[in-house]
Order: sequence, then C-alpha cells, then structure tokens
Amino acid sequence: MTALEQRRVALANGIELDVVDEGPRDAPVLIFLHGFPENHRTWRHQIAHFSDRYRCIAPDQRGYAGSSKPVGAQHYLPELLIGDVFLLADALGVERFTIVGHDWGGAVAWGVALGGQQARVTRAIIANAPHPAIFQKLLYTHHGQREASQYIRGFKDPANDDLIRDKGLTGILLQEVNWDRPDAMPKEERARLLSEWEDRDACFGMLNYYRASTMAVPTMDEPFELPADYTAPTLPRLTIPTLVVWAMEDTALPPENLEGLDDLIDDLTIEQVYGCGHFVTWEAADALNAAMDRFLAD
Repeated sequence: MTALEQRRVALANGIELDVVDEGPRDAPVLIFLHGFPENHRTWRHQIAHFSDRYRCIAPDQRGYAGSSKPVGAQHYLPELLIGDVFLLADALGVERFTIVGHDWGGAVAWGVALGGQQARVTRAIIANAPHPAIFQKLLYTHHGQREASQYIRGFKDPANDDLIRDKGLTGILLQEVNWDRPDAMPKEERARLLSEWEDRDACFGMLNYYRASTMAVPTMDEPFELPADYTAPTLPRLTIPTLVVWAMEDTALPPENLEGLDDLIDDLTIEQVYGCGHFVTWEAADALNAAMDRFLAD
C-alpha cells in the first residue's frame, strides 16, 4: 500500500485535521476533498501523479478517520465544512488554490468554489458530485435519482442509531445500500476502511454530513414534481474555470446531474468516463488524471 504521510493541522476554529501535504511548497496548490465513506487515500493516485509539480493537500475531513469528530449534526453544517477548507489553507500558508472534490467532498468543493471564486479559488475540479442547484430538483422530479437516493432517508433516521452503535457503519450500509464490490478495491485499502468504520464516533461523524444537510428525499410514492412551495437556492454563477468529471455508470448519481450545468457555470469543461462506477478517483484513476492534466494545462 502506497504510504502517504500525514501531519496534524490545527484550524482556527478548534478543529484538527490529519492532512497529507506533498509536493513543492512554491508550486500551485491542489486541495483534495474526499467523499463518503472514504478518507484522503481516495486521492492516492492523483497525489502520486501531480505532486512532482503541484503542492497536493488532502485532509481527512472533520468526522473522518483520525480528524476531529465533534458530536452532533449541528457541527456538520455545510458552511462549517466549507469554512474548514479555507481555515486549512490559512493554517498551511496557502492564499490561492484549485479545489478538487469527489462525492461529499465534491459537495463541499462546490461551496468552496462558489464562496471563494476569484479571490482565493482559481479553479474547481468536481468528480461525481451534483451541483446544489440541480440535485434537489432531481430528487423531486427524476425517478432514477430519487430511487437511488432512498438510502439517504435511512442515513438521516435516528431510529437507526442503535444499529450503528451495535454494528458500526457496516451495519447501516448493509441495510440501506448495496455498494459493496469487494473485488473492485485493493484488499489493503478495503481493510483500512473497514477498520475506520468500527470507530463509532467516526460512524456518526460521517453520517452527520447527511443529517446536517437540508436535502429532502421524498418517498417513492410521492408525486414526481416540484412542490408548490419549492424555492430554488439563491446561488451565484460560477465564473472560474471548472472541470466536471462524471463516471457514467454511477448507480448513485445518474448522468442527468450534468444537465443544466452550462447555465450555471461560465467556463465549464465536462469529461465523461465510461465503464466506471461512482469511485472514479481509483476505479478510473488514469482517466481522471488525464482529464485533470488537460484542464490544468489549459
């Protein structure tokens, strides 16, 4: 297993993150944000590929692995997760950076890009993470997305807390989703994740990303239409160069999440990756690296 050295970084808000920080200190900076239910190692192939010419920073985000795990969903509000990224950059002496995110890390990365564009965030790279103005609409109107997202209802439901305490994250994953493909992930990486999922504080920390979110997932028997009181989120246009990479066989996030992005982003590049499921960072690392190379060289 490729070693990635971490160091502890204290943020100004009291959160402490375990962070990989590799590459030349005077090089352009890439900040990588992992998704659920992984850790910084989802980016191992990208860090190996880019750290000769970029400073690659990859934290275990709050709630994950050895990083701080505050108790209670109120500590996982989107604005706090976004704030962690800017405070991490401050703590490491980084003024401007490209934000890179996958899955929940991509959701945070959208917020970082929208909030810090031009001033601090120069570019955004998003892999299989829906734009906040699109995803909620699909949950209301798109049968496939709503069906694929029913697990979120279970993740949010406190009635499952005893199961989590008893069986760890594996228990609720087995109950709510069928993501496990043991042959797809290297055994040593899988073993590391399974070990981290035994930490009950981490279990609730990871699930609190869902529980703190305002996303609403209707049941399958509710109408497939926008509610009468639906109000679209008020978000600025994204004006920085943005790359969206989408693994087209993602069963959790169908490619309809790409529709309408060009109405929200001024400088958009979309790269579609075929023959790959949700975890494009390591399932199709070469394709993702090549897409990032093209984008970063432009």
